[in-house]
Amino acid sequence: MRPSKLVTLIFGVLFTCAAVVVVTRVVAAPKPRPDADTAAQDAEMALRLTPNPERGREIYLMCAVCHQPEGWGTADGLYPQIAGQLYPVIIKQMADIRAGNRDTPTMFPFTMLNVLGLQQLADVAAYVSRLPMNPNNSMGPGTDLEKGEHLYREYCLECHGAHGEGIAEEHTPLIQGQHYPYLVRQFEWIAQARRRNADAEMVEQIKGFSAEDISAIMDYTSRLSPPPGKLAPPGWMNPDFAGFVRTPKRQTGG
Repeated sequence: MRPSKLVTLIFGVLFTCAAVVVVTRVVAAPKPRPDADTAAQDAEMALRLTPNPERGREIYLMCAVCHQPEGWGTADGLYPQIAGQLYPVIIKQMADIRAGNRDTPTMFPFTMLNVLGLQQLADVAAYVSRLPMNPNNSMGPGTDLEKGEHLYREYCLECHGAHGEGIAEEHTPLIQGQHYPYLVRQFEWIAQARRRNADAEMVEQIKGFSAEDISAIMDYTSRLSPPPGKLAPPGWMNPDFAGFVRTPKRQTGG
C-alpha cells in the first residue's frame, strides 16, 4: 500500500522539526501568539468540528515518536501518558501550546497551523482519547499515602474528581493513571506559576506546598487507577503501529 500524502507530509515534518526541537531545548519556545483568548478561540473552533479518528491515526505517527504507539509515554515522566485523556482536554492543551499559553518547547513545532490544522487537531485528539490506558503506570514511593489522600481530597477532588477522572465540560484533565514523575513536575510548575494555562485558583491554593506535600499528593494521585473499561489488557500493543520499534522501558511504562 502506498503511503498517503498526509503520511508523507508527516514524515517530512518530523525530519524538518527535529532540528527545531533540538534548538528549542536550549532556547525558549517561540511565542508568536501568547494569548489565552487566542487559545480559547482555537479550542472552541476545533471542538465544533466532527473528528475522524481514522485520519487521526495517520496524524498520530508524529506523536508516537515521543508518546509511543500506545500513547503511554515513558515511566520516567519525560513524556506523559496521553492515551485515554479527555477529548476536550487534548484540544485545549494543544491550542494553549500553539498560542504560547503553555511552554512546551518540544511540542511547539508540531502544533503550528502549517503542521496541524484545526481539523487535524480534532482528528488526532479523537484517536488519542480512544486509546486504552497503561495498566502499569509508574507510581511514587508509597511512603505517605494517608497524607496524600487527605491533601487530594481537600485540594484536588472538586475539580479532578474522586478518582482523578477529570471533567470534560470544564476542560479539567484526567489525571488517573498518570506517571508519578510527570505529575510531580507539572505540580511544581503550577505551584511556581510556570505553567501559564493553569487554573489561577489552583495556583493560589498550592503555592505554599512543601516538597514533601507534593510528593505525597502526587504519589496518591499516581495510584488512582482508571476503570477497567479504559485499561489495556495485559501485553497489549497498538496494532495500528505493529512495525514500530519499541524499547522495553517505554513499551511497558512500568
